[in-house]
Amino acid sequence: MEYAILIVIVVMMFGMMFLQSRKAKQQQAERQDFRANLQPGTEIITIGGVIGKVVSVDTEYEEIVIDSEGSLLRFAFNAINREYVRPAYVHDDEVDEDGNPLPQESDGQVAQEPIENVNDGLPQVVEAETAAEESKAEPKNA
Repeated sequence: MEYAILIVIVVMMFGMMFLQSRKAKQQQAERQDFRANLQPGTEIITIGGVIGKVVSVDTEYEEIVIDSEGSLLRFAFNAINREYVRPAYVHDDEVDEDGNPLPQESDGQVAQEPIENVNDGLPQVVEAETAAEESKAEPKNA
């Protein structure tokens, strides 16, 4: 019985190792494909966090030259992390408390939404209260 449990555990460990190595090989193939297809003009980010546009690619020496704000930098292919996509940023002044965008005016100022009148339902409540008081005041005819 103990040997059966041990065998099951060993088989599960080898299965997990196989799946992990397969996933790592797939990711490595995707990275190599990305690096092989790099073209000038592509915006990339390095593993060190340097962001720039590809200027030239040298596949013979596996080097890439990027332009980062006027500075030309040369990196090895392995230093390229991924294509850079600037994340969307919304300033806190452009959204309400719930994260919904505020309407914009033509001059760039945030439009002020009209405040709803709190007393809109008040006459109806007053009418209901006066009707209830009148029904209590009137004697019932039995």
